[in-house]
Amino acid sequence: MNPATREQLMKVSTATLCTALFKRGLRNQFIQDVRPLNPGLPNMVGEAFTLRYMPAREDLNPISVFLDRNHPQRQAVEQCPEGAVLVIDSRKDARAASAGGILVTRLMKRGTAGVVTDGGFRDSPEIAKLGFPAYHCRPSAPTNLTVHQAIDINVPIGCGDAPVFPGDVIVGDAEGVIVIPAHLADEIAAEATEMTAFEDFVQEKVLEGRSILGLYPPTDEQSRSDFAAWRQAKGR
Repeated sequence: MNPATREQLMKVSTATLCTALFKRGLRNQFIQDVRPLNPGLPNMVGEAFTLRYMPAREDLNPISVFLDRNHPQRQAVEQCPEGAVLVIDSRKDARAASAGGILVTRLMKRGTAGVVTDGGFRDSPEIAKLGFPAYHCRPSAPTNLTVHQAIDINVPIGCGDAPVFPGDVIVGDAEGVIVIPAHLADEIAAEATEMTAFEDFVQEKVLEGRSILGLYPPTDEQSRSDFAAWRQAKGR
């Protein structure tokens, strides 16, 4: 990822990014029903590295599969690149955990940018204390083997109804997680930065008691002139 793009995405909201993507006809890039375990952290930004689960078949998914060093879940944790986000397709099923505290700690220590699942995490209170971006649907104590069978690494997946392709740019904030197609990341980041400056200006004016009519959107020439002066004064 372009370092300038990463820096810009650290400073914009998923809400603003959703709007920028919607302008390009992309309506379903927000991962549904996932929440941060630690909403006070800075934005999570990184390229997607994926893990896909399928429904577990009991005879193929006993606890002994974890003895295999090539087990896909273990390999995903060990292969996820530094600075990337591990995105897990758990079929929107939180009856069993997608991962637990030890695996998430390993991701943190390896320098990844975060982890997202549309299922649940076990050991969620411990994960919340790590200071590491982690997003899930809800806590889930049972091991993933009871419901999920890890099957593919770094392939296109669905996560919370959002399409995720390896290398897509993942951004998470206190509200949730959005997926930016890789080829759009630079222009979306730049546009969202501009939108954020304008929205900060509007918020300031609304707090001062100004009407949104003619201001948001800026259909009045005075609003556009005021924004230009505000940007110059603020250095934005």
